[in-house]
Amino acid sequence: MPQVFDGHAAALPAAAHAAVHVVVMGVAGCGKSAVGRLVAQQLALPLVEGDDFHSPVNIRKMQQGMALTDEDRAGWLRTLAAELARHPGGVVLTCSALKKAYRDRLRLAAQRLRFVHLAISQAEALRRVDQRAGHFYPPSLVASQFAALQDPSGEAGVLVLDGEAPLQQLALSAVAWLKAGEL
Repeated sequence: MPQVFDGHAAALPAAAHAAVHVVVMGVAGCGKSAVGRLVAQQLALPLVEGDDFHSPVNIRKMQQGMALTDEDRAGWLRTLAAELARHPGGVVLTCSALKKAYRDRLRLAAQRLRFVHLAISQAEALRRVDQRAGHFYPPSLVASQFAALQDPSGEAGVLVLDGEAPLQQLALSAVAWLKAGEL
């Protein structure tokens, strides 16, 4: 069952986050879940963990060391777009969003959707994924994430952060940018 975290941090004035929809994105191991959780808490917004919405078929495929194709991801992206639309008051979504086409698909679901890209090196991603316990994503697929990644830094509504910075610092930077409301 997919989990949605409802942040319990001190709420901001309604106008400050009423329509904040943000995707914390990046390759496997970049810290999407941890940073997304902190951002959601700080903004008192629900957190939607994108990995929880992968189909059993896609999870088995990844567990077997096979990278997902655009076709494999299509249904997952539709579901995540529906989750964004289901939260008109704002939401934090964690999703790799590796390709511009994936980000554009998500943008159709939420007006002024913003992305926080946690950029890390391939070596660091591999190190982190190798140390994760109990996750379905194997280290053997990290290279495929970097092969698929289309750098979002030139796109409107994207903040790129050094994913090797401390988690709290990343969350504070993301929240400050989101509060500024810049696209």
